[in-house]
Amino acid sequence: MAKSIKFYYDFLSPPSRALWLGLKLSKATFEDCPVALRKREQLTDEYKKINRFQKVPALVDGDFHMGESIAMTRYLADKGQISQQLYPKDLQARARVDEFLEWQHLNLRMACGKYFRDAWLLPINGIAPKPKADKIDQYIKDVETNLELLERFWLDKGFLNGDKLTIADLFGSVEIEQIKLCMYNVSEKRFPKVAKWLEQVREAANPYHDFAHEFVNKKSKQAAQAKL
Repeated sequence: MAKSIKFYYDFLSPPSRALWLGLKLSKATFEDCPVALRKREQLTDEYKKINRFQKVPALVDGDFHMGESIAMTRYLADKGQISQQLYPKDLQARARVDEFLEWQHLNLRMACGKYFRDAWLLPINGIAPKPKADKIDQYIKDVETNLELLERFWLDKGFLNGDKLTIADLFGSVEIEQIKLCMYNVSEKRFPKVAKWLEQVREAANPYHDFAHEFVNKKSKQAAQAKL
């Protein structure tokens, strides 16, 4: 009997959440392997044997190890562990999903990731001071430049690639959800399509979406209450 795939992740990591959601929505068979980033478990010698990059997510399928979330998505889809709705087999439909995945990595993900890292992650861990207001403003400007592109070029049909949720929606939305930790929420007035899309992704991916975002939502709510 073949051993189940092992998926290593932490819900603090947006790509971890996206791929975990894809697996759950696809009703995939896999072994849940949480890695506590807050305890720096990814830096242990034991984890280095799992993922040589010492990051999450990671995938182990027998003797085969992977450490990049998009590559894992394609591998899992070819093994039938990601549904055809989320990652289509049709050549052009899949190309559209891939187009967004390639675009978002150096655009939406980069902008949101820098904002999250420098404005929340490093300061809260005492690694670096909280950036000054002008620096925060620049991070927000970079994020909103990408939200404008998302609004203009990607959201004409409800979801990113039509009227059904795909893995592209999961990978894109989790990056924006992450910056709630920086006290940033998408303006429905300025970005109505993005705001509606985020809610549609949440509805389509629940109950798993809320479970995967429990930490993000809890911490962002606490930060908002503390600011009152």
